[in-house]
Amino acid sequence: MKLLRFGPLGQEKPGLLDGDGLLRDLSGVVADIAGEALGDEALARLAALDPETLPLVEGNPRIGACVGKVGKMICVGLNYADHARETGKEPPAEPILFMKATTALCGPDDDIEIPRGSQKTDWEVELGVVIGKRAKYVDETEALGHVAGYCVVNDVSERAFQSERGGQWTKGKSHDTFGPIGPWLVTRDEIADPQAIDLWLEVDGVSRQNGSTRTMIFGVAHLVSYISQFMTLEPGDIIATGTPPGVGLGQKPPLFLKAGQTMRLGVAGLGIQTQRTIAARA
Repeated sequence: MKLLRFGPLGQEKPGLLDGDGLLRDLSGVVADIAGEALGDEALARLAALDPETLPLVEGNPRIGACVGKVGKMICVGLNYADHARETGKEPPAEPILFMKATTALCGPDDDIEIPRGSQKTDWEVELGVVIGKRAKYVDETEALGHVAGYCVVNDVSERAFQSERGGQWTKGKSHDTFGPIGPWLVTRDEIADPQAIDLWLEVDGVSRQNGSTRTMIFGVAHLVSYISQFMTLEPGDIIATGTPPGVGLGQKPPLFLKAGQTMRLGVAGLGIQTQRTIAARA
């Protein structure tokens, strides 16, 4: 299934994309694409529905973040060896983890704010993993059973805030709009192998990133298991699994975003995002 949330910011309704690509309203069936609605039994009930019995959503409503009430977003740094090297770092021996504030989450086509004082706002297309079942001390062989599905993530980053202002990376990752997710949450049954998915991103029509999850240093199952050794993963939590090479920081010379540009990015089978960059709002 392809599940999504639509409507004005803060008033999103749950929806489902039917076999013809039409948006169907799920609000009479489930309160939100969030929490317990992401468990295996709840998803099985949704999968058993006949989409044609659901109200058709007319027009072109705004598409919101594909998961609601996200408890935490855990990101993995330098998880592609060639990306690590383009940033001047060696591939890590263990996953590098950092957090992105949930206030950064937004819809896949919402405007992206360039923060006040920013000189180094950057892009990062990533595979997002949405947790469906509580995970604590999970074995790697069982890890994928705790996944509800997958989504596109743009881990927008301000590199100076991230690396030149002291402390940890979170301050460079958490500005409002720095976490577009969606357009859809694609349930795990539709993804035969999360380690065989292509990712791409372009800026103003110019290709900047082309990669595949085949080249991840640490795969999805390992990441779910690894993270669960340090914190409990709850339904609706999201793991951003790292980005392939081609980020602005890695260009020669480095190239960063300014207001008035357009990013377009996608992950095979998970949809496409399109974002316009704007100056930060008050």
